[in-house]
Amino acid sequence: MDGKEDQKLYDADSIEALKGLEAVRKRPGMYIGSTDSRGLHHLVYEVVDNGIDEAMAGFATNVSVTLNEDGSVTVVDDGRGIPTGMNHKEGKDALEMCLTDLHAGGKFNQNSYKVSGGLHGVGVSVVNGLSKWLVAFSEREGKKFRQSYKIGIPDGPVEAVGQSGRTGTTITFMPDDEIFTETTAFDYEILENRFRNQAFLNREVTIHFEDKRIGKSETFHYDGGVSEFVKYLNTASAKKAIHDPPIAFVGEKNGIIVDVAMQYTDGYNEEIDTFVNTIFTPEGGTHLTGFRAALTKTVNDYGKENGLLKELTLEGSDVREGLTAIVSLKMPDPQFEGQTKSKLGSSAAQGAVSSVMNEKLAEYFLENPAVAAVIVKKGILALESREAARKAREITRRKNVLEFTSLPGKLADCSERDPSKCELYIVEGESAGGSAKQGRNRAFQAILPLRGKILNVEKARPDKLLDHEEIRNLMIAVGGGIGKEFDVSKIRYHSIVIMTDADVDGAHIGTLLLTLFYRQMRPLVENGHVYMAMPPLYRVAKGKKEVYAYNEEEMAKAVEDLGQGANVSRYKGLGEMNPQQLWETTMDPDKRIMKRVQIEDAMLADRLFSILMGDDVEPRREFIIEHAHEVINLDV
Repeated sequence: MDGKEDQKLYDADSIEALKGLEAVRKRPGMYIGSTDSRGLHHLVYEVVDNGIDEAMAGFATNVSVTLNEDGSVTVVDDGRGIPTGMNHKEGKDALEMCLTDLHAGGKFNQNSYKVSGGLHGVGVSVVNGLSKWLVAFSEREGKKFRQSYKIGIPDGPVEAVGQSGRTGTTITFMPDDEIFTETTAFDYEILENRFRNQAFLNREVTIHFEDKRIGKSETFHYDGGVSEFVKYLNTASAKKAIHDPPIAFVGEKNGIIVDVAMQYTDGYNEEIDTFVNTIFTPEGGTHLTGFRAALTKTVNDYGKENGLLKELTLEGSDVREGLTAIVSLKMPDPQFEGQTKSKLGSSAAQGAVSSVMNEKLAEYFLENPAVAAVIVKKGILALESREAARKAREITRRKNVLEFTSLPGKLADCSERDPSKCELYIVEGESAGGSAKQGRNRAFQAILPLRGKILNVEKARPDKLLDHEEIRNLMIAVGGGIGKEFDVSKIRYHSIVIMTDADVDGAHIGTLLLTLFYRQMRPLVENGHVYMAMPPLYRVAKGKKEVYAYNEEEMAKAVEDLGQGANVSRYKGLGEMNPQQLWETTMDPDKRIMKRVQIEDAMLADRLFSILMGDDVEPRREFIIEHAHEVINLDV
């Protein structure tokens, strides 16, 4: 939008409706993805995105988010305010339309918004439908208007409640615990990360975030935009950059604005985070495809033209090793695959990103030959590592095909051959492994005991992984391969269960395994195949009665219930349980407790693995100090 003269285009008649809110409460997952913690936080994102859209249109500079003590959320922006007054096509107030009609908003009208991030206009109405109550204020044209709702139904008409010298929208809502049965408590860190990201992506916006429940607040504003974003990701993840500052450029092609920043580190993992109209697309899409293709072509072209590559040709994975990058698009009417916008499908985006990348990156390399040479040389090292890993696999296969393709001798496999019915328990130590093998259901439960701690893959070159016996055994047992060749459709078990002792060593082994799965077999985690077993910490017994307790509160209640004379045993490790006890408490599908490992925020997960498992000690020390209060009971 070109300026304030377009204010007149955004009025009551700018709002178009496609009707129907009842379906939202019946099938909320269709609109917000799920009704667990992820879906709950999506409510906040939808309301905040409306303020961000106003900023992208040039009408807002501030968005404030407050987590209130009663569990509700208030979002305030200083945009134009949701239009009020009678919509002549619908015979309804425009504010009420926006809050109660599923497909009502100004985002269908290109005169109102050139680009927007909300869910095709369903955003704020979906929030209303999934809230116990919601109150909306719109300030515009010198007046303040109000309407309140219960489970999406207006309490009364839109009312003018006073004069106002500002413009903007204020939404306060209380999530409905009948919809969000798992939790209605917002996580400060998840929201903090989201708002920080949006401030990086929209350098003109300031986002104020306050949590009145814990008395904490932050303000996010970054003049450097996505370039600062990349530096933040590398610094926060303790990754060492091999050139500074980041490579950054902005270009426009066919009405699509492409904003890119990238910086190489001395690590081996790539992190390319993509956004469209400030919406994170964790599954990438056409913009990511365009970026990757252009990056590979430009680096190869430069390397060959300047005699750095000679006869070599770098593959995409070689060029991207150790790369941290942000690809942010601003475009009208983006097409996504899926309602929650995890993957961009717009074909025009691929061409726009490729075109801008090819031109701007080639220009940068010409002006910065020293950085270009460092990038090409890093790619050559990655190629050599990849070739070494391939040769190692070939040698291993030739040396003894049966040895490599047959299952590890330590694996006690199950008889079932349908992977969807099979479970693999990865158990710490031979003692616990013995109990698990005896106590399991042999039909569908397989046991693989680990000897000691596996290699920390965060610190190891990819070509060294198969030299490690325990990782090799794990790879063969799970199936599907490892690294860039991993194919989740070929795994032998759909449930991979990490079962370790409830002590420091057990936690470390569990973290090493999660690092391996996240870095080298990520689709296992993304598709929900990885679980953490939850063995009990206590056995409370009196006579023939016994109760297993999973925390101190449950133990205290069991002692109280069984009465005087109750005996409490603290399990130091899984090996202390006999096979029957291990089955009853930890492996029996009818009684066990397991936690599925999920990635709530892929960018945050990547950063945490780098902090916790990387080489740099100081960020890890700071993280532990910051989160020490969250550790309630740790058996050392």
